[in-house]
Amino acid sequence: MTDTILIVDDETPMRSFVKRNLEARKYNVLEAKNGIEGLAMVRHDDPDLVILDIMMPHLDGYEMCRRLRRFSDVPVIVLTAMVDENEIVAALDCGADDCLTKPFGVGELLARVRSVLRRSHRKLNQSEGERITYRDLVVDLSANRAWVRDEELDLTRTEFSVLRLYATNLGRTLPHNQVLSTVWGEGYEVETHYVRIYVSRLRNKIETDDTDPYFKTERGLGYRLGD
Repeated sequence: MTDTILIVDDETPMRSFVKRNLEARKYNVLEAKNGIEGLAMVRHDDPDLVILDIMMPHLDGYEMCRRLRRFSDVPVIVLTAMVDENEIVAALDCGADDCLTKPFGVGELLARVRSVLRRSHRKLNQSEGERITYRDLVVDLSANRAWVRDEELDLTRTEFSVLRLYATNLGRTLPHNQVLSTVWGEGYEVETHYVRIYVSRLRNKIETDDTDPYFKTERGLGYRLGD
């Protein structure tokens, strides 16, 4: 089945560049010129991936991503001209799954698209038929769902993939490079801030007591879920 990718960018040359190269690889491609159009198309067309520019008039990429996360967990790759790590962190904090800094080559674009779609498909297709419980946290590996204190967590696909990895390694400290290679794949070895951001997001959704956290930090080594 061919994946459908929605490009949201106010710059026609950029949309054309991305579309041309994706269609050459047999992806179905949709286009939106701004965030308002983009949100409507996600609701109507249910794409498999959104490629979203940050700097757009009326509704920028940050705000579109925040609104998108209220009703969809579709994977999002953000395009940004900013090389500052804080800008990348801000995009991931809004709910993006990955960031691609302009200018970028065709090879890097396609590698990121393949990686994000692979993670998304893996999450949808996994069916291990097992629940892992730690304190008040329950992670259902077959249903791709998690609960804490009997309330279901609202997780994006990447957030669940990170939680799944730590849950299936309960009590083990996982180095950042292991998390990156397992969840994001090849080419992300230096993106250690991705791990920090996603563990922080999971903590915000799970933790209630900073003195007794679910996620423990082993300085210089990594994070672990459990004692």
